[in-house]
Amino acid sequence: MGESPDLISDLPQSILENILTRLSIRDAIRTSVLSTKWRYKWSTLTDLAFDEKCVSPSTDRALVETNLVRFITGVLLLHQGPIHKFHLSTSFLQCRPDIDQWLLFLSRNGIKELVLELGEGEFRVPSCLFKCLKLTRLELCHCEFDPPKSFNGFSSLKSLNLHQILVSPEAIESLISGCPLLEFLSLSYFDSLVLSISAPNLMYLYLDGEFKDIFLENTPKLVAISVSMYMHEDVADFEQSSDYNLVKFLGGVPLLEKLVGYIYFTKYLSIGDDPGRLPITYIHLKTIELYQVSFEDANEVLVLLRLVTHSPNLKELKVSASPIQLFPLEEESFDLFERDYFEYKLPRLETVRMTDVSGIRNELEFMRFLMGTSPVLETVIVTSSLSDKDARMEMVVELLRFPRVSPRAQLLFLQD
Repeated sequence: MGESPDLISDLPQSILENILTRLSIRDAIRTSVLSTKWRYKWSTLTDLAFDEKCVSPSTDRALVETNLVRFITGVLLLHQGPIHKFHLSTSFLQCRPDIDQWLLFLSRNGIKELVLELGEGEFRVPSCLFKCLKLTRLELCHCEFDPPKSFNGFSSLKSLNLHQILVSPEAIESLISGCPLLEFLSLSYFDSLVLSISAPNLMYLYLDGEFKDIFLENTPKLVAISVSMYMHEDVADFEQSSDYNLVKFLGGVPLLEKLVGYIYFTKYLSIGDDPGRLPITYIHLKTIELYQVSFEDANEVLVLLRLVTHSPNLKELKVSASPIQLFPLEEESFDLFERDYFEYKLPRLETVRMTDVSGIRNELEFMRFLMGTSPVLETVIVTSSLSDKDARMEMVVELLRFPRVSPRAQLLFLQD
């Protein structure tokens, strides 16, 4: 009997590459033992991903580090052709000259997507990175980033993710403005940063850190924003001015579809002089999620009302209340809900979720406003932070008394 045909090895090269790309780099190399036809099939892969699983596990950290360096170096030495994607995720390699050599090699091989997720250390991004002008995606974690003065940006970059990077504010702003095609931007774990963002094609923005102030100067295409803002002590940590932060931050994003704000974001937006009606209507905004809103602070409640009433197509609203203060604020001299807000209609709002509700006046009045102005409202979910059973029951009774303009609106009351 003759040998059966090797159907797999005779498959088109594009199909073989598709098979290999679905394997880890370690398993892809192991296919070399299948036959002589497979010996160097892996060496033309354009997407390479490395982590600790590339080498045998060991409790000896130095041994794992040495073996990982040898493995990656060996792969790059045997590789043939361009490398479009390079992903290194490891806490074992922090500050080694080997990484510099790998990046130099990549800069000469048409790298388009580069991800470096290193352990905490003092790795300084080498100058050769700034010569990778074909980059479309760049993710850096735990690095020092210091572009040379001659660097004018990445003209093809569409996605930028910087996590715990040591870099000057000027360098970040220059980098962002030097990436005219940038669509995705994520900055996390930055301290006391005043940031101006000019990115005319930016669509997705994620910020997480101690930002003192943020200016969205030229971001007309933004469709999704998620912001977590931290501060050490009080609102004084934020930059103070008469300009209304709500307008300054969200006044130039007419295409916004989703807004998510954590921690002190609503506090930040409330700073400045309220102009009355906003100069913009968010006709595309369908989802708002705001967490730890202080309903004791009339300015924060006003931000919430401004956003809701200027979003005529809002469908989903999620709000969590911040814990009430040990020494509550004095009652405001005016009543937010005695204004003309009930003249507004929220014609598309279907779902409301309120969490950590303690039953204070502004929380209840806000829910009364929503139920009284939303004709297609279907579900209102309320989660209470109250531990006293009688207090919870009193709040439920009051909520049930509120008129609902939607005949389908259901009120669901949950306990943490």
